[in-house]
Amino acid sequence: MGKMLLVTGLAIALTGLLVMMSQKPGSSGWFGWFGNLPLDIRIEKENLHFYFPLGSSILLSLVLSLILYIINTITR
Repeated sequence: MGKMLLVTGLAIALTGLLVMMSQKPGSSGWFGWFGNLPLDIRIEKENLHFYFPLGSSILLSLVLSLILYIINTITR
């Protein structure tokens, strides 16, 4: 239980650090490309703004699955 809490706490701290560093004032940050991937659907017309982040969702799903797999193998 202690090992799992330690890994979870470190993961949360690392995520917070990445979010803080990506929001530098005056720049698009490290993740400015996120949301502009090839499979992201964006339709902008006069009265219609539609955005469906399919590519970003797939990438986020893969990264989170990999992180959870690594955490699972460490804690076993």
